Amino acid sequence: MHHFNFKSLAFYGVAIGSVLLLFKVVTAYGESNLKAPPAINGRYRLEFSERLPICEKSEALILDIQQSGIYVNGFLLPVTANAKNSTDTATHPTLTGKLTNQELILSGKVPKTTICNMTSSQTQANTRTQDNSFNFVKMQIQLVSKAGFSGEIHLSNTNNGIAFTATPQKAQKSEL
Repeated sequence: MHHFNFKSLAFYGVAIGSVLLLFKVVTAYGESNLKAPPAINGRYRLEFSERLPICEKSEALILDIQQSGIYVNGFLLPVTANAKNSTDTATHPTLTGKLTNQELILSGKVPKTTICNMTSSQTQANTRTQDNSFNFVKMQIQLVSKAGFSGEIHLSNTNNGIAFTATPQKAQKSEL
């Protein structure tokens, strides 16, 4: 029994006790102060308070949000977008942003045809008139409830932002 030295047992006891105490303190701090960002993945229908200045007529748009923690990718899609169109755009995110303190800021370049919900015949006409340009879009969104959110969209070459409300869309089953 010469292998059990009192000093060694005391040292290992204090070391194990210290680690357990440190673990308990860190766990208590994390549970009280560290909160995960709200989950906002999904599609939202955007209804604008007024007509977008770059469009002849404004219709609602779909904002498709993909989230990884506080980092967010967003895709503006026409309301009439089918599953094939949304998969094609999903490979090239149009908006990127970051979620901070219940506020989401997204920005990026979006084709005018998408913003204005133009059909394929209107897109062909715009190609001939060289009006098929990209617009820089910045969206400031306040996340106040899970039932939706509100925000403001700013387009390049416009002075004022346009308010919008976003309501969640139900997920559609994809056809294989």
